[in-house]
Amino acid sequence: MEEFPPSEQNTYADIEPVYKCLKEIYEVKGEDIILYGQSIGSGPTLELATKLPKIKAVILQSAILSGLRVMYRIKYSLWLDIYKNIDKIPYVSCPILVIHGTEDEVVDFSHGKKLWELSKMKYEPLWINGGNHCDLQVFPQFFTHLKKFITSVERQSDRQTIEESIIDLNYTLDITNEIKCRPRIEEIEKSRISTEHKEIIAIRPSTDRRVLKPRNSVDKREKLRKSMDYFGNQELALI
Repeated sequence: MEEFPPSEQNTYADIEPVYKCLKEIYEVKGEDIILYGQSIGSGPTLELATKLPKIKAVILQSAILSGLRVMYRIKYSLWLDIYKNIDKIPYVSCPILVIHGTEDEVVDFSHGKKLWELSKMKYEPLWINGGNHCDLQVFPQFFTHLKKFITSVERQSDRQTIEESIIDLNYTLDITNEIKCRPRIEEIEKSRISTEHKEIIAIRPSTDRRVLKPRNSVDKREKLRKSMDYFGNQELALI
């Protein structure tokens, strides 16, 4: 297998085949994939996330704003900078969980805070007091919060599926996206009877008019016939 020198572009080239493998070989839907990036790995993670409109979520642990910002405090992104997460994260359209230790000696805590602020779909971040760069997993709240996040996005996906089916069935949702209770059978029956009653009332007058019209014309013909018979009898009497 041909080896490539480590570089920013090559890390992007490495993550894309992994995603393609999940989709094509293991037949995993994009909506079921959660991207996880730690430290410098947050670069390829966010790069891929900006290209995928439909993924479940992104998790960033001890992530960086950019390569140069780890070493220097710079206000604007420079052309020679690498892994410019600060410029990419606003374009990620899925829930993002940011985890960072307050005592990180490699990537300052401010990186995590800024990434969370720039996230489009913010989720409650996890700031681990006393956490360093590579020891966050030893804190009990780490896995507790991680599990809470995954459960939340799972429920969100299920709720969206339910809402789509409800819209197809002409049900309605309130402002808080909670499903309104289905009407009781008695209410549906009452509404149906009321509707049918209105239709009968609206239809009956026109039906009566249609029935009465022929009767009027028949009566007129009967009167005309009697008058003709009368005058006819008079003529016969004269003859």
